[in-house]
Amino acid sequence: MNATLIRRGLLAALGLWALTCLVLAFWWSHEPEAFDPAARADARAEAMGHEPVTGFTTTATLIELAETLLDKRGGFLSNDVFPPGVLLDNVPNWEFGVLVQVRDMARVMRNDLSRSQSQSAEDPDLANAEGKFFFDNSSWMFPQSESEYRAGIRLMESYLQRLSDPQRSEAQFYARADNLRAWLDAVGTRMGSLSQRLAAAAGERRMDLGLAGDPGATQSTRTASEGDVRTPWTQIDDVFYQARGQTWALLHLLRAAERDFEGVLRNKNALVSLRQIIRDLEPTQKPLWSPVILNGGGFGMLANHSLVMASHVARGNAAIIDLRNLLSEG
Repeated sequence: MNATLIRRGLLAALGLWALTCLVLAFWWSHEPEAFDPAARADARAEAMGHEPVTGFTTTATLIELAETLLDKRGGFLSNDVFPPGVLLDNVPNWEFGVLVQVRDMARVMRNDLSRSQSQSAEDPDLANAEGKFFFDNSSWMFPQSESEYRAGIRLMESYLQRLSDPQRSEAQFYARADNLRAWLDAVGTRMGSLSQRLAAAAGERRMDLGLAGDPGATQSTRTASEGDVRTPWTQIDDVFYQARGQTWALLHLLRAAERDFEGVLRNKNALVSLRQIIRDLEPTQKPLWSPVILNGGGFGMLANHSLVMASHVARGNAAIIDLRNLLSEG
């Protein structure tokens, strides 16, 4: 009798644990809502008792993105080793997408946006923050990913404090056309790769363009002139949610850049071009009504979510290329 009661108790506890994990998994599988970068930056500046100077909105937005990774529902899930976090993959891939854009912006801020020229000294807070954000996103102890990213946030806040302090001039943010173009170069590279990975979900035959356009170019080893490219079916949803995360973060950074680089964009008559990029990328954040990422044929009965996402990313990337050319030649 006692053994029967013990077994029933264990089964009840196991069932309760499984139900709790299921509820938490459902609650945590939620992509954070978008926010207004300008409004958040103004609120942060008011709390600091400073004015939102040039570069304040971009820096504050980068901090907000990093904080969202750590403070959203369920916290940071990419390094979880226990259920239900370890069983989830969509949100961790979304997190990685956001982290890619945070890392790219942190690097450009260190190398370009905070420096007056190539021979000028880099900002120490930004130099250290970049390394923190590039820490392994799957480390769950000694140290945890979260502790490194928190340290990166604190360093960015230190830079922001000095940047907005009228009594200190060692921290700067140079809103120049060449600096904006440097960031857009990094963004364009990411978007181009992302659109190719999304398109490969349906499989396609591609030509090797590695040496195209340069008769004197060489490469390390010989490759086939064309070949089949296909994303493994187990990775289709991973790539899709990484794209959702990257474009979510990028939309916020673009809106922040619209404010900080407004003078440059107006001078180049390029403000509408930046807004067009935002308009092209906004559909990537529409609600997903399907419980799974479908991978139907291009003209088949079922949708192909990856191809739809690839279309929006490719349009945004084309607009980024146009803006880069306009900043260079306009």
